[in-house]
Amino acid sequence: METKASLRGARMSAQKGRLVADLIRGKPVDQAMNLLAFNPKKGAAIIKKLLESAVANAEHNDGADIDALKVKTVYVERGTFLKRFQARAKGRGNRVLKHTCHIYITVGD
Repeated sequence: METKASLRGARMSAQKGRLVADLIRGKPVDQAMNLLAFNPKKGAAIIKKLLESAVANAEHNDGADIDALKVKTVYVERGTFLKRFQARAKGRGNRVLKHTCHIYITVGD
C-alpha cells in the first residue's frame, strides 16, 4: 500500500530541492526524518514537513504501521516563476525570476 503527499508552489528552486530529495529516497521513514532534522539546507525543513504529512496520511487514512514505512518515491519538479523587477539606473529595470517547485512524496511498505 502506498500513500502520497504533495506540496505545490514551494518557494525554492527545483535544483536545490532535488539535492535534499536524493538523500532520503528509498530510506526508512525514521532514518529519513533524522537526516532531514539535522540537514542545514532550507529544502530539508520543507521536505521534512511534507514527509510528516505523508506519514500522518498513511496512519490515518490507510491504518499503516509507521515503523514499517519507507520513502518509496520523491519527485521535485519545477513550478511557475514569480516575476519581479529590480530598479536600475536611468529608469530601466531588470527582471528577477523567483523560482518555485512542486514536491511529491510517496511512502509505503
